[in-house]
Amino acid sequence: MTFEQLPVLNAVLNAISTVLLLTGYRLIRAKKIQQHRAVMITAFCVSSAFLVSYILHKWHLWETTGSYNTLFTGQGMWRPIYFTVLITHVALAITVPVLAIITISRGLKMNVATHRRIARVTLPIWLYVSVTGVLVYFMLYQWFATA
Repeated sequence: MTFEQLPVLNAVLNAISTVLLLTGYRLIRAKKIQQHRAVMITAFCVSSAFLVSYILHKWHLWETTGSYNTLFTGQGMWRPIYFTVLITHVALAITVPVLAIITISRGLKMNVATHRRIARVTLPIWLYVSVTGVLVYFMLYQWFATA
């Protein structure tokens, strides 16, 4: 794997996180606590791997271009759509590690009431960040990429 392939890896890790989060939700709704726990811990590990890959990508961009960002080249209505998705994605992504750690910690301690309360906040935010991460990748590197 090269540094140039990190955006693809990031999108794949976000997609895997999405599937794992939805699977974990389905498992807890079916009261399969041990399977839910394993899947959610895996989701956290995948998201952690994403974070490492994302930081490496930003470092590589800085080293090769002098900028931490890739320019969005879409035009027209796509610009405000992209920046709305990006801004909300980044703002919420900042909260995910803290929320996930608190949620997982409470779950592992079997503090069911407090775990459930924060999980109801954490899950939709984590899902949104995972899904929009994939969307940002497609908008930035596939749909509007310059040749």
